[in-house]
Amino acid sequence: MCNFIRSAMALLILLACGPAQATVRILATTADWGALATELGGDRVSVYVATTALQDVHRVDAKPSLVARARTADLVVATGAELEIGWLPVLVQESGNPKIQPGATGYFEAAAQLSLLEVPTQLDRSMGDIHPQGNPHLQLDPHNIAVVAKALTSRLAMLDAGNADYYRKRGSDFDARLTQAITRWEIKAAPLKGMPVVIMHRDQIYLCHWLGLKEVAAIEPKPGVPPSAGYLGQLVSKLSASPPNLILLNAYNDAKAANWLSERVHVPVVTLPFSVGGTPEAKDLFSLFDDTINRLQAQNP
Repeated sequence: MCNFIRSAMALLILLACGPAQATVRILATTADWGALATELGGDRVSVYVATTALQDVHRVDAKPSLVARARTADLVVATGAELEIGWLPVLVQESGNPKIQPGATGYFEAAAQLSLLEVPTQLDRSMGDIHPQGNPHLQLDPHNIAVVAKALTSRLAMLDAGNADYYRKRGSDFDARLTQAITRWEIKAAPLKGMPVVIMHRDQIYLCHWLGLKEVAAIEPKPGVPPSAGYLGQLVSKLSASPPNLILLNAYNDAKAANWLSERVHVPVVTLPFSVGGTPEAKDLFSLFDDTINRLQAQNP
């Protein structure tokens, strides 16, 4: 019995001296940042995602269940650039958690790591739902993901110094895999360059910019403004004269206007995942881009 007790005590001491296993509790605003945090944090993080790929992240309720998550979080990972302006500031404030307040180490914005597209030269609400800091829908360019990943790796290493080497190793591995995948994606998608497309909302701009797709029209007359019957009629006239190859729709979008337009200009609608979980195939950041390119190529005449 004494030998058993001594053995048990030795095992406990050995475990206590082993590698640090601290869990960083992360609240991610989107599935993409949740997927990235999981890639970089592995078993040293616990990730909760505030939204799904089938939600419009502009419009989310700061429910008590989310406030409870924020109250215990060590790190908030958000898009920023006012994408979550309608709910995240309320969530963070209501949490009363000093760790995740803007400016604290536990508050991270992806957009702050990048130079954004479509920074407005003037601010006028008549222009629709514009973002003063630029277009925040940055996740559909994997080059942006690579930049954000490096910054988030550094932030995790800062928050959890005992596991800093672990995060750096995972960050380096992710960067190598992503770099290799980007090369593969760009070779595969090269035939899509210059392809004329109709977009739904300004959240597809980074994808178009990355792949060289040519935006010829938008179903929303202004960002965030639903199309009127008159506006859609004008689109039919314009696109009938010079048809695009595809109408791009995101998984979370209402398909009604896109399908109506498709029937009249005889152009296929392709529904893209937009975010991790947007389609059954888009299970992580790598399959998000795999599925996006596969869907574009499958519908391109």
